[in-house]
Amino acid sequence: MSTQKTISPIDGSVYVERTLADAAAVETALNKAVSAQKEWRKTSLAEREAVCRKALEYFLTNADEIGLELTWQMGRPVRYTANEIRKGFQERANYMISVASKALADVEVAEIPGFKRFIRRDPLGIVFVVAPWNYPYLTSVNSVIPAIMSGNAVILKHAQQTPLCAERYAAAFEYAGLPEGVFQYLHLSHDQVAEVIGDQRIDYVAFTGSVEGGHAVQKAINARFIIGGLELGGKDPAYVRADANLADAVENLVDGSFFNSGQSCCGIERIYVHQDVYEEFVNAFAELTKTYTLGDPTDSETTLGPMVRTSAAAFAQRQIDEAIAQGATALIDTKLFPSHQAGTPYLAPQVLINVNHSMEVMMEETFAPVVGIMPVSGDEEAIQLMNDSQYGLTASIWTTDIDAALLIGEQVETGTWFMNRCDYLDPALAWTGVKNSGRGCTLSTVGYEALTRPKSFHLKINA
Repeated sequence: MSTQKTISPIDGSVYVERTLADAAAVETALNKAVSAQKEWRKTSLAEREAVCRKALEYFLTNADEIGLELTWQMGRPVRYTANEIRKGFQERANYMISVASKALADVEVAEIPGFKRFIRRDPLGIVFVVAPWNYPYLTSVNSVIPAIMSGNAVILKHAQQTPLCAERYAAAFEYAGLPEGVFQYLHLSHDQVAEVIGDQRIDYVAFTGSVEGGHAVQKAINARFIIGGLELGGKDPAYVRADANLADAVENLVDGSFFNSGQSCCGIERIYVHQDVYEEFVNAFAELTKTYTLGDPTDSETTLGPMVRTSAAAFAQRQIDEAIAQGATALIDTKLFPSHQAGTPYLAPQVLINVNHSMEVMMEETFAPVVGIMPVSGDEEAIQLMNDSQYGLTASIWTTDIDAALLIGEQVETGTWFMNRCDYLDPALAWTGVKNSGRGCTLSTVGYEALTRPKSFHLKINA
């Protein structure tokens, strides 16, 4: 049997080793899901809510333990990892549970004497969730909870780096009393993922990952008459106007750039600053960056952990080096961060100026604690540069003028437009991307639409 190993970025040790599911295990899981879903779809929303809230209780009760596991699996400092459960995960789960009755309610149409007509939202069947390692609970909860609430069965495949997250979901739903088979997980290879997507029993695919991975998922889906939600890469921009509260913008954009070692699809990777405040902004941004502590993420004092693997750090360093060779200036001396070492996942944060859009670091996703900052003459140039990207997940503006923010936001090609905040998912709003950032939507009442199909009832009375 094939196995997968989770190499901890902390020290290079094998933290988890799991056997991949064989063909028989995959077949059993699919058959079990089909049978379980036929019964689960008959349950009331109240029953589903009780189970999902009980599962959430399990996560909250075990948040510290889960957080430490997460630190060892992917390297985020332990001072932050439990909050993935206590904050974002809890907020999203609670919201999606609370709006289920509204989102799944029958759609009424105008009455006609002698007829009863309405549209019902039927569950799709089996939802296959393929989740990433960078925010393993936040990304997966967007689909898992609403899929269960909709009456679907779920099969979760988590990234090789974070297999324990899938197992935690299973433990939570077992604790909650979810009928066997409604939720299952499988540890799979990339080839096996494609095979599962191609199976006739899979009704929907929710994928979060790279553009390359999205193309592979789309190719597998194309052989079927199903659709998938694809949340892919980002090169998210921020625009700081001359009227911005600079202290607030600096504080939030530094965090938006470097939290989770920059390994966020909606993290800030490029910043455009009005020329009138550019120098002041850059100086303050660099100084705040220097206050980070890079090191062992199991140490509560560490604020910046290692990247997920050495190759990811090497990729980011190559982008930095190439930009410098092309004329960019690096503002952060890596000697300020003794843990920064070539050939390891430990990478110091870096701020680049004198950059332009001929440089890869400003155009291709870096997914690391690296940000480029450019001066702009005004709104028109900022809009042009923000839109000069193959990606469009989120973008932010920093200003005191809400009218300007709305006007500019209407012209920026993005799934989410922020004013005076960034790198946050509001579960009441649709989470979606444009261009190569993907397609489809999770969260909000709109997020339930992809997990159900409309079924029309046209009933003639007294025929």
